[in-house]
Amino acid sequence: MRPPAAVLLDLDGTVYQEAALIPGAPEAIARLRAAGVRVRFVTNTTRLPRSALRDKLVAFGIPADVADVQTAPAAAAGWLRHGGIRRIALYVAEATREDFEGFALDDAAPEGVVIGDLGADWTYQRLNGAFRQVLGGARLIALQRNRYWQTAGGLALDAGPFVAALEYATGTPATLVGKPSRPFFEAAVLALGCAPGDVVAVGDDVTTDVVGARGIGCRGVLVRTGKYRAGDEAASDARPDAVVDSVADLPGLFEI
Repeated sequence: MRPPAAVLLDLDGTVYQEAALIPGAPEAIARLRAAGVRVRFVTNTTRLPRSALRDKLVAFGIPADVADVQTAPAAAAGWLRHGGIRRIALYVAEATREDFEGFALDDAAPEGVVIGDLGADWTYQRLNGAFRQVLGGARLIALQRNRYWQTAGGLALDAGPFVAALEYATGTPATLVGKPSRPFFEAAVLALGCAPGDVVAVGDDVTTDVVGARGIGCRGVLVRTGKYRAGDEAASDARPDAVVDSVADLPGLFEI
């Protein structure tokens, strides 16, 4: 595969797995950067703000600035501001609320209901509260709709099943702002200043990472780490351009 001008690199399951670094990730990223390949970290995680993700990368020995990280919550905040929505109900991890600074948190009469991954904090009462808010006229905004993610204890439900439950119960389709939405990837490529054809997206989820990126003309590489399961590459509508064992294999794939 010809070397790209830039790489959109997924984080959880690709660069690291929760608190464990994927072996060879820092060295691979350093080699890409040394060869002039720009790296932007793109993630659907809704449990941590961009500042915390930057700190996590740095702690793993991967230099990064907050501006190098694009997240679904940050994309949602931009979408809400652009749409003039100021009063919101947030269903996200406590740490992620800093990405929504400046919005009025209103559970009584919100204009928008923002759904992220609450993990074990999802309860019937919270889900029912979101249901009633959407019935009351609030927009339903999905930070992401991943079906599941890989934890140290095995696969776990992600935000997607809860978004689907609210869509079904309310009859209201959610607006998706994270991967694999077209605006998310377009914003990532725009930030890099590259043509889509010169960008490669890399991740462990063929639908979220590969299909979404290829939808705007990028190339896609699937890694066999994280949530990857044998046969994922054959089950997608958009086959990846390449499949590698891990992010450590990227320099070799690009002959760097």
